[in-house]
Amino acid sequence: MNFIVTVQDAVTAFADFMEPTNTELDVIEQEMPVILADVELLDAHIVTLDRTPTELDDRRIRRARRRALAARAALVNRVAGTSLPGGAA
Repeated sequence: MNFIVTVQDAVTAFADFMEPTNTELDVIEQEMPVILADVELLDAHIVTLDRTPTELDDRRIRRARRRALAARAALVNRVAGTSLPGGAA
């Protein structure tokens, strides 16, 4: 007789390994200003989906786009100043 067993043990056997590492969390923390700026830009676009954008909406989108680009530039400049592991030149 074959027993039917749940697959929970097989599915959750590696659950501890599926968590992000400290290094991955640090990278996410570094990218958080870019993520938040992108969310702000997306919010500005979402507001105008169901109506014609006003001049105020256009300014909000332009401002959010500038913030997103500035956050990306700041991230690139920060990352360019750090060396990557592995010794690649």
